[in-house]
Amino acid sequence: MTATPLLSRALYEEVADWLRQRIFNRELPPGTWIDEMKIAAELGISRTPLREAIKVLAAEGLVTMKVRRGAYVTEVSQQDLREVYELLALLEADAAEAACWRASDDDLAELERMHAQLEAAADPQQGSRERFFELNEAFHLRILDLGHNRWRKQLVLDLRKVMKLHRHASLAKQGRIAESLAEHRAIVEALRARDPKAAAEAVRRHFAQGLQAAV
Repeated sequence: MTATPLLSRALYEEVADWLRQRIFNRELPPGTWIDEMKIAAELGISRTPLREAIKVLAAEGLVTMKVRRGAYVTEVSQQDLREVYELLALLEADAAEAACWRASDDDLAELERMHAQLEAAADPQQGSRERFFELNEAFHLRILDLGHNRWRKQLVLDLRKVMKLHRHASLAKQGRIAESLAEHRAIVEALRARDPKAAAEAVRRHFAQGLQAAV
């Protein structure tokens, strides 16, 4: 039997990735009108895959469609931010509870190593802010993996895309990175103790403090 070759990734998905990264990097800041003709010319593509990509980003909440005006990078209000943080706190606290029962000792040792890397990235002399942000997200996503619920993780990934529109705002506050590290340590300690109530509370406290710094 002849194997059917796999189709290459759709062009609109590549374009969506390109646009998404430009939005997260602030090359297309919130409120920016997405100039379809200019972007299509820049990428050397027709407007059809670009429009399909814009639909994907609109479904993710990164782009807002305005009648007879086109697509704009979504502007996140303080109320939007509060609602996103509240849902993330709920979902990630639930994941931490589940991880207390489902994660192996090796899993938790790996999480501790990730946190050690996060602390190293926060070092003002030898660390990197971009690396810190990357590891910070990886730490949170690893806890979601340990909770073993792919639907919960998908919801969190979608919410985190919206949160990135307000990227780094909470961690940019003076002293916030040190506070965040301490909160992460509390989460790891609760997981190590296999204490679901403490783990969930540590996660909720972490998001509450993050929201306070962000707004």
